Amino acid sequence: MDDILLSTQEAAEKLGISTTTLYDWLAQSDAGSFRIRGQSVTIDYYQGGPKGQGRIKIEATEVERLKELMRVKPRIQKTRRPPKRVENYPGITVKLGRPGAA
Repeated sequence: MDDILLSTQEAAEKLGISTTTLYDWLAQSDAGSFRIRGQSVTIDYYQGGPKGQGRIKIEATEVERLKELMRVKPRIQKTRRPPKRVENYPGITVKLGRPGAA
């Protein structure tokens, strides 16, 4: 199945970022240091030209995959029990409080 190829301008517009940010993301992806929401991500794209210096094209499904990785999904917070009140302290053998107070 043939997928629609988008230019960097179109892909950046669909992602809601600037074109320069998309180029930065592609460079980070090539270096293996690109992360979205703490998850390591690689971006698949095409670059034409005789020496690989031509225009960059990205499949529409790849853009949708990146958008899905950027989606924030609410997490259910676990309820925490209140901390236990400590009545005795190990190693302390005297009554706590101000000296001389009854």
